[in-house]
This record gives sequence, C-alpha cells and structure tokens, in this order.
Amino acid sequence: MDGTLALIFLLTSLSDMGLNDCKTGGCLQQHDATARVSVQGARVVFQEEEQSDEIYFGYDMPNRLGPFQPTIGGSLTGENALWVGGGLKWSSQNFSDFPIFIETSLMPGLYARGGGENLGGSLHFRSAFGLGYRFDNGATLSVLYDHRSNGDTQALNPGLETIAIRYAFVID
Repeated sequence: MDGTLALIFLLTSLSDMGLNDCKTGGCLQQHDATARVSVQGARVVFQEEEQSDEIYFGYDMPNRLGPFQPTIGGSLTGENALWVGGGLKWSSQNFSDFPIFIETSLMPGLYARGGGENLGGSLHFRSAFGLGYRFDNGATLSVLYDHRSNGDTQALNPGLETIAIRYAFVID
C-alpha cells in the first residue's frame, strides 16, 4: 500500500471542508468535538504476512478545526516495536447523526523497531480508513485498516499494515 490511505484522508476531509465548513464562515473555524479515549487491538501485516499483534491507545481532542480533529496515539507490537505520533482525523460523524460512520486519519510519528521489522528510519506516517458504529452514549466501535511507512523519506520503505478493532469511549 502506498499513499492511497493518505489520499483518501485528504479527499474526504477537504471535500467536507469545502461543502460544509467553508460555507458557514470559516474553513478552519474551531468547533467543539467529542473527546474520546480509544483502545485498539490489531494484527500486524508486513509484506502480506501476519507478524504479531499490536495494541494501540489514542486520544481524540475535544475540538476540531473545520473537519479536522486533532488526535494523538501510540502503539506497541508483540515484537516490541513502538510507534507514537499525532495528527488529524476526519469522521462523517461531524455532519451526520447516523450511527454508522466512516473515518480517515493521517498521523506523522516516530517508530522504534524493537524486535519488529526494519521500516527504514524512525519518521513514519500512519494513515487509516475505518468503518464504525456510534452508540447512544457516544462510544464508538470501529474496524480499521491502516498503513504505516516513511513516505519515501528513506531509501528503504517497505511499509506495514494493521487490521484493527477499536473501541473509543467519551470523556468529559
């Protein structure tokens, strides 16, 4: 997987911004957003072979700028590979009350190999696409596919994918 998920993030979020936020007085106007803490379990896939499990913890900030909600997160694999980063998330929840939603994200971060795969350097971009369900209490359950790579900033750039289930709960 190349930069396809990053492109999907840009298309979804910028389309939303153009169709909704820019028409209401400010493309990057600040809005309140639902702050959530998330925990995610994933299966790590490297060059089409399953490698190990991964656990991810994240925090979605209580605001957004236009369609972009700031988010931070970190993950650890069963091979002690660590990734931490922060970036932006887009969700169809921003403009629809329908409980089923899609989300995309793009997060630059730092990767420490541990016993995991050599991904070429420590700067890595994590992009994701997911489908989820929002419960009446605001908690969400999502299935996500994400890709992590150094974006060709290094000569070696094999990339890494995860297939995950994420539960996020609202914090006040």
